Amino acid sequence: MKLSLEAIQIIDAIDRTGSMSGAAELLHRVPSTISYAVGKLEEQLNLKLFERNGPKLSLTPAGNALLNEGRLLLHAFGDLESRLYKIASGYEAELTLVFDSLIPSRVFINDLHEFNTLECGTRIRFTTEVMSGVWEALREERADIVIAVGDCPNWSGYQVRQIDTVDFAFCVAPVHPLAAADQPIKTDMLHRHTVIAVADSARSLPAKTVGLLSGQKRITVPNIDTKIQFQRAGLGFGFLPRRLIAQELETGSLMELQVEEARPPEPVWLAMRTANKGEAAGWWYQTLSRPLLSDV
Repeated sequence: MKLSLEAIQIIDAIDRTGSMSGAAELLHRVPSTISYAVGKLEEQLNLKLFERNGPKLSLTPAGNALLNEGRLLLHAFGDLESRLYKIASGYEAELTLVFDSLIPSRVFINDLHEFNTLECGTRIRFTTEVMSGVWEALREERADIVIAVGDCPNWSGYQVRQIDTVDFAFCVAPVHPLAAADQPIKTDMLHRHTVIAVADSARSLPAKTVGLLSGQKRITVPNIDTKIQFQRAGLGFGFLPRRLIAQELETGSLMELQVEEARPPEPVWLAMRTANKGEAAGWWYQTLSRPLLSDV
């Protein structure tokens, strides 16, 4: 390769100081070394990188383009070097956190601001799954830390704690036929109408279903946000996390109804592999050990 990081550093230093002697002083080199390196690079590239006006140098268009791109590389390599030092001190290169779609992503914003102040070099990846799909991501090592809702599997090798509880409300839009029904609404009446159901995202574990009747008409959606929107539009009924629909209940865009068979509250779990000893994983596990839905 004709170009190197050292060559880009030299060109950058000349541009900053305006001369080879200034670049030599900045880089702690002798001026003849700087002059030779520039001449050799121009010869190899067959390009003129500097206009010479006595001791003063200015970049040609080609030199300017090279330096603009080169500075990005210098910055990237500087970041890489810094990350490697941090990773060597016990922080992971990357941490993946998977959370159930029932958990709104905004609860992590303040945590991310605080984590960024550590400047530890760990890259954070957030993804969502649904029901058993969250546990599956942890078991298949697609996640380092998970926040799951519902039943907790009895697996060994994992650190698990309950951090919250989700309460559910049976809701329909005011335009839905069930809005005028006598309460508590009987199960056989629900069978006549369409339910909006969130699909379990598990690929290999048995998929979980909640509140579905055999043969019932249904619209299956990928996440809780879509379920809320479809129920607001009057397309069907279903149970929704009460703390996520407080505004809809207040404004009347959704109505809470009493049903014969209510959905009981479900626990929220925080879990990670016991073998995960990284500093970033430990920080996130400790930070997220709180009732997350209270932040909504």
